[in-house]
Amino acid sequence: QVDSCSTPRLSRAQRALTAQQQQPTNQLVSAMPKKGAAKKVEEPKIEEVEDEGEVDESGVEPKDIELVTSQTGCSRSKAVAALKANNNDIVEAIMQLSSS
Repeated sequence: QVDSCSTPRLSRAQRALTAQQQQPTNQLVSAMPKKGAAKKVEEPKIEEVEDEGEVDESGVEPKDIELVTSQTGCSRSKAVAALKANNNDIVEAIMQLSSS
């Protein structure tokens, strides 16, 4: 007779499966960099541009420029420079302009 309050014993196969399922998580945790061991990533530089006059917007989507300027409050020329410096990555451009 099985007591309903007792914890069922895992079979050998179930224990092996449980250990196997936990292994990838353990590998991910051990592969994470240690605290304080982060390498400093050099941020792309935004070249100084004049805020006046025409800006070379080739290779940059106008809607991306508008989004960056509306989110950061920067000039159109700075938005273009940030987008180009960050390979047209909108989020990175906004983060870079917001932190400077």
